[in-house]
Amino acid sequence: MPDPTTTSTLSRIVDSIGPHFVSVFTFDLGRYLIAAGLISLSLWAAKQWANNRRIQKRLAAKGDYVREFSSSIRTVFVFGVTTMSTVAMMEFGLVQFSDSFSWDIFGLQAVVMIIAHDAYFYWMHRALHHKRLFRATHLHHHKSRTPTPWAAYSFSSWEAVTEAAFVPIFLLAATTVGVEYMGFAVFIFLWHMIFRNVIGHAGVELYPAGWVDNKFVSWWNTTTHHDLHHSAGTYNFGLYFTWWDRMMGTEHPQYKERFHAAAKPFLLKPIKPTRRYAEIASVIAMTLFAATTTLTGGISAMAA
Repeated sequence: MPDPTTTSTLSRIVDSIGPHFVSVFTFDLGRYLIAAGLISLSLWAAKQWANNRRIQKRLAAKGDYVREFSSSIRTVFVFGVTTMSTVAMMEFGLVQFSDSFSWDIFGLQAVVMIIAHDAYFYWMHRALHHKRLFRATHLHHHKSRTPTPWAAYSFSSWEAVTEAAFVPIFLLAATTVGVEYMGFAVFIFLWHMIFRNVIGHAGVELYPAGWVDNKFVSWWNTTTHHDLHHSAGTYNFGLYFTWWDRMMGTEHPQYKERFHAAAKPFLLKPIKPTRRYAEIASVIAMTLFAATTTLTGGISAMAA
């Protein structure tokens, strides 16, 4: 006879699949639309500044935007399906979350998860570039030769699965060694991930001039860093940081030179003061709006 406990657990999993899938799909879609939309709107509002800092001369075509957006919607769907593994592991007690909260533990958990994801992404990314895997898994993403913010989730279904696999694998490993993660730490990790992903695909260098020459921040990836991966293909596999590319010798040899070429001053040539102030004000306003929307949207999602 089937074990009643196992049967009850499976029944709860089946009952929770639908609501959980809808919740995950809505959350991931919302993160994608907010991050890509805000960055795109900010670049449009500061058009002259953005054009001066464009990394490639080539511009993305209308078809690129359509492909990136449509495949990103597919990726969100795959993310929702893949995340069902986390639901199952939670029901069987393999993944456990903490009910308590403290700022120091929360900060530590968020940082550890981000660093772990950067390592996972680097090696997963290099694996997808293997000649036996590239065409079936990663080629679709590289169709965005000149990426836009909307390319952040432009993956094939196979790559979407490998991207989504990190969270359940990480949470399983954490629980196995006796660490119960705070839901808010995972929440912040997810928002950090999508915004850094979108910034990497912005096509415009968003970081200030001199960033790559400062020893205190040069380990933090810039837009140029990932843009070079799309244009060259065989360098710059890291997502958040330059550590792994530097250690493994996969950083583009002209990375700093390309960054300096793109990271021009805010105003390359004199313009009317009123227009200058309007552009700067629009960027500040959109930054504040992005922060407010992210925070309030996140609190609403957690309350729901």
